[in-house]
Amino acid sequence: MTVMVRPQALADFTVREFKMLIDGQWTNGAEGRVLERSSPAHGQVVSRYQAATATDAHRAIAAARRAFDDGPWPRLKGAERAALINKAADLMEGRADELARLDTLESGKPISQAKGEIAGAVDIWRYAAALARDLHGESYNTLGDGTLGVVLREPIGVVSIITPWNFPFLIVSQKLPFALAAGCTAVVKPSELTSASTLVLGEILMDAGLPPGVVNILVGTGAEVGAPMTLHADVDMISFTGSTLVGKLTMTNAAQTLKKVSLELGGKNPQIVFPDANLDEFIDAAVFGGFFNAGECCNAGSRLILHRSIADEVVSRISEVAKAVRTGDPLDPATQVGAIITPQHLAKIEKYLAEASGDGATLALGGGALDLGLGQFMSPTILSNVRPEMAVAREEVFGPVLSVLTFETLEEATTIANSIDYGLSAGVWSANMDNCLTIGRRVRAGTVWMNTFMDGAPELPFGGYRQSGLGRELGRHAVEDYAETKTLNIHIGPRTGWWMPR
Repeated sequence: MTVMVRPQALADFTVREFKMLIDGQWTNGAEGRVLERSSPAHGQVVSRYQAATATDAHRAIAAARRAFDDGPWPRLKGAERAALINKAADLMEGRADELARLDTLESGKPISQAKGEIAGAVDIWRYAAALARDLHGESYNTLGDGTLGVVLREPIGVVSIITPWNFPFLIVSQKLPFALAAGCTAVVKPSELTSASTLVLGEILMDAGLPPGVVNILVGTGAEVGAPMTLHADVDMISFTGSTLVGKLTMTNAAQTLKKVSLELGGKNPQIVFPDANLDEFIDAAVFGGFFNAGECCNAGSRLILHRSIADEVVSRISEVAKAVRTGDPLDPATQVGAIITPQHLAKIEKYLAEASGDGATLALGGGALDLGLGQFMSPTILSNVRPEMAVAREEVFGPVLSVLTFETLEEATTIANSIDYGLSAGVWSANMDNCLTIGRRVRAGTVWMNTFMDGAPELPFGGYRQSGLGRELGRHAVEDYAETKTLNIHIGPRTGWWMPR
């Protein structure tokens, strides 16, 4: 049985009220409408936001355009931008508990996990600050005595940043500090389900001394706010994280004015396990990879591709460990799996499970919603006897569900891993490094973990192949993604034209 931590009602709780940030001012929306967010774990309203419209989006874009064209930010020294980004990181660290609690209340993620994410985000901001001082061009003095070539990297301009609900503070921190380090200005739209921590980030940036208009933050729906942010001619680049379906729409909108696009989209990530793997370590990673953030994670290790000779043993052992996973109240520090983001999403997950069971998959563990008195929760679930063609093996369920497939040969494992439309990440487990490296080379994914899973660092690029997205976040080249390359071709000395006598 799943270990359950029953949520408690939020006693003496004060709802947080937020405005939108445009041109350095906290302001109401053009229509004065309000969006409310209820905690998915407690069923109580925890936040209210001013609801932005297209009119507000146009105001924010105009502010960002002015701040880029006429303001000081793009013209500061890299060291000056780095100093402000570092100051913001210090302020985030000072408000880490507040930020983590907001993310927990709005997303349903466990508080212990949220605290780890805030710490990781602070580290990313500090890494981006270092890159602000290292963005540079090139020079070529090998083009002949009469020519000097200089290559500049200049900030691309106004960036629309659109982030999802599952990692509210962490994902904006994988984008915004690098855009700022490059000298860009931005309009940010967090998910309307989990906007609070991003709005507090706006407070932090203002307190750090960011000039007005450099960062503008709006809360609203994709149709009302996201669409103008991706279509407006004054926006030079879009950085989007979310579903593959909305990513395709974003790309279509961007094509109208040929904006640069960076997309981090879905994943259906395999963990390939050979018989010589350290199964104790793998089982821990499998439970973590499948149930971390309630499986609402693009990097979730949701496909276990097990060698047939060990499949039954592994499923049995994972099931036993998963029974001890603590599911329930995300404000309890002992909780490991929190609430599902919305009732509609919980119903979607249950539909996948019903279809898989009807198609011959076996429910090895869990399989349904948990009634904990408040909120919406789901038990950690394991499906065995899954075939590669099943929807649960090919599509992003985005819930605490592990699908188990089997293989006989390395080639078969690779074929199964590559048989879907996604290519975000993968894992391989073997004591034989030849197996690990061969899988690492053959699997089409942006990250391949070997004998570990879901590790990361700001220094390592992150992104996917195929329908998992375009471009990379993090890593030493992340700031360059927010820059344009310009060539200065400098002629030295007298020049003669082709029509002149020689």
